[in-house]
Amino acid sequence: MLKRLVALLALIGSFIVVPAGPAAALDPFTGYLLAHFIGESARGEQIYFAHSRDGLNWTDLNGGSPVLLSTVGTQGVRDPALVRSPAGDRYWIVATDLRIASGTSWSDAANRGSTSLVVWESSDLVNWSQPRLINVAAGISGAGNAWAPEAIWNPATNDYVVYWATNSLRNGVTKHRIWYVRTSDFRTFTAPQLYIDRGSGQGIIDTQIIEAPNSAYRYYRASADGHITIEASNSVLGSWTTLGNLSHLGISNGTGGGNVVEGPMWAQFNGRSEWSLWLDQYATGRGYMPVTSTNLGSVQNFRTRTDYGMGGTRKRHGSILNLTAAEESRVLGRWGTNAPVNRIQSYNFQDRYVRHANLDVRIDPNVSPAQDAQFRVRPGLAGASGTVSFESVNYPGYYLRHYNYDLVLAPNDGSTTFAADATFRAVAGLANSSWTSYQSYNYPDRYLRHYSYLLRIDPVTTTQERADATFRLTT
Repeated sequence: MLKRLVALLALIGSFIVVPAGPAAALDPFTGYLLAHFIGESARGEQIYFAHSRDGLNWTDLNGGSPVLLSTVGTQGVRDPALVRSPAGDRYWIVATDLRIASGTSWSDAANRGSTSLVVWESSDLVNWSQPRLINVAAGISGAGNAWAPEAIWNPATNDYVVYWATNSLRNGVTKHRIWYVRTSDFRTFTAPQLYIDRGSGQGIIDTQIIEAPNSAYRYYRASADGHITIEASNSVLGSWTTLGNLSHLGISNGTGGGNVVEGPMWAQFNGRSEWSLWLDQYATGRGYMPVTSTNLGSVQNFRTRTDYGMGGTRKRHGSILNLTAAEESRVLGRWGTNAPVNRIQSYNFQDRYVRHANLDVRIDPNVSPAQDAQFRVRPGLAGASGTVSFESVNYPGYYLRHYNYDLVLAPNDGSTTFAADATFRAVAGLANSSWTSYQSYNYPDRYLRHYSYLLRIDPVTTTQERADATFRLTT
């Protein structure tokens, strides 16, 4: 087992980008993608996606299950930011490395937590790299954490400004302040610089910038700093003008009472000069609500809305990306249609089902948790007609694939080798034609079978082997 896991980890350690045409970021936008987490449940602090056509009503993608899992750092993520390159040919997700569900206290997380952020990279919004850690706060003296990251392209410096909150001692006061670094590739960074400090004892954790070039200012910033403060500037790293806050709407971040919110999240409505600012009503547990404006130059133009819907899951601090038709088609093609959930039943041990355990694959009875034996049958990753691939339900993006003829559960690294190893041709059952056998795509003389309850691909010649290689999909 140990050798198998070591070999698997070595195999999946690299990521090969799947070529894709430019996302044509300048094409008209047709939809919206929301990246978020859902809370402190066992799998709540991972990456979830939701989709909207109108920017107000959201549908959970991937059946409400996470689309990406963090396997680095704390193995949990919060506050994801979606970033698109100016050319529309590269995307990143940057998130807080934090998993409260593991038993971490908020005090430990803020004062002795991870100073790294978690980054995924993609060329098409669908195939994502393995997550990696970037220790952005390492250069901040006494840094206790790195929370709520955001990133924006800065044409003045021809790179990205990544900004986040770190709790540290400065000028005799320990509190959260916003820091930033610059990067062109989300791999190498400048030294951290102080970005926002409200002075006195007021901390600030959540802040997000939107570009609105046809408005009174080019950039607008919403920050949770006791109030929801709105600022404006014509330069990302220049001086900012305070426009006011949302206290006139009975909304604050605690200092002003009323509806206490956090996690401000901007979006512009497609095709018109109107913006939404989403606010997480965490104090009452009601989730996100939008306020909208047709003139960001004055906070008096914001109004609350009731004509919205957040879908089946509770959305927590995230970000919204406007989608072109090509981007929307890819995202919905991958996560919009929910393939049914199946189990794979053994023919000659009908109380046993295919399941994963510590990345290995076997047949077992009474599988617990039940999701370890649940898969979505996808069209074969290798693209051949009549083939299938098996994606794990509770490890989305992980597929059954063979490695040295042994079956393992592994994340799709986007390579042609992985696609071939994870693709099988469904044929009439070798032991019973009303059941199914699965022929290896790249080793067609071998079939999926169990041996001592472990799954592998083998040549099949005997009656016993034919029975071992016969299965049935059940719901």
